[in-house]
Amino acid sequence: MPELAEVYYHSSHWKAAQGERFRLAWLHDKTRCARGLASEALAGKLSSSTLLSGYTHGKRMLFAFSGSCFLEVHLGMTGSLHRMDVDYEERKHDHLALKSEASTLLFRDPRQFGKLALHETEGGKLPDWWEALPPEPHDVAFTSERFESVLKRREKAVLKGLLLQQELFPGVGNWMADEILWRARLRPDRRLGSLSQAERDALYRELRWVCRESLRIIGKDYSDPPKSWLFTHRWKDGGICPKSKLPLKRETVAGRTTCWSPEVQR
Repeated sequence: MPELAEVYYHSSHWKAAQGERFRLAWLHDKTRCARGLASEALAGKLSSSTLLSGYTHGKRMLFAFSGSCFLEVHLGMTGSLHRMDVDYEERKHDHLALKSEASTLLFRDPRQFGKLALHETEGGKLPDWWEALPPEPHDVAFTSERFESVLKRREKAVLKGLLLQQELFPGVGNWMADEILWRARLRPDRRLGSLSQAERDALYRELRWVCRESLRIIGKDYSDPPKSWLFTHRWKDGGICPKSKLPLKRETVAGRTTCWSPEVQR
């Protein structure tokens, strides 16, 4: 599933078309990812509308069009955004296309776990629900004080599952949680209440670092992180920890496939 940095990267394809005037080319509104969004309504709102800007927050995207119209996009597990030539023709799994005189903007989702939604506001301001979203872990507003506040009353939570809670840590997904815990030297199955203050500080520090560096590396051009990251070794059985040089362990923790290093994360 696309996480913080991957979502930012996908949004850049559409943001590259800012200033272009679009119309709806097609929307398959019977698909699961377009549930609740009628093609007639979207065609009416996006008739010769200019793409003004694009925003990301965690795993969510929001694109502002002229006429105080916003298109919300969630990629789900297999969704992706693309900017193609203006003469692009529809292919399998292309559920939405917007066309201008210069390009075609696509939303593609083979498994249809993504989401498309239309929002309208007064005067073109961002929707209230978007403004009310919590700060992302890399944001300056995500202070150590805020970090400690969101941990209150969660002392029994397993660390891996805790990091995946989007209302607390927007954008952190499976591989990012593994990376954060590996760098903080914390077992994924430990409970929050067992951490010392030094370990909580390490968790906060690595949470912010991984989010920032992921945006810098992956968000820019979809490059893989360096070999010194757990990221490049975690995906298949038989991976070797880049720190200990010993085998990594893969098991289910908090309902998710988890990779960790027994020698590093004691």
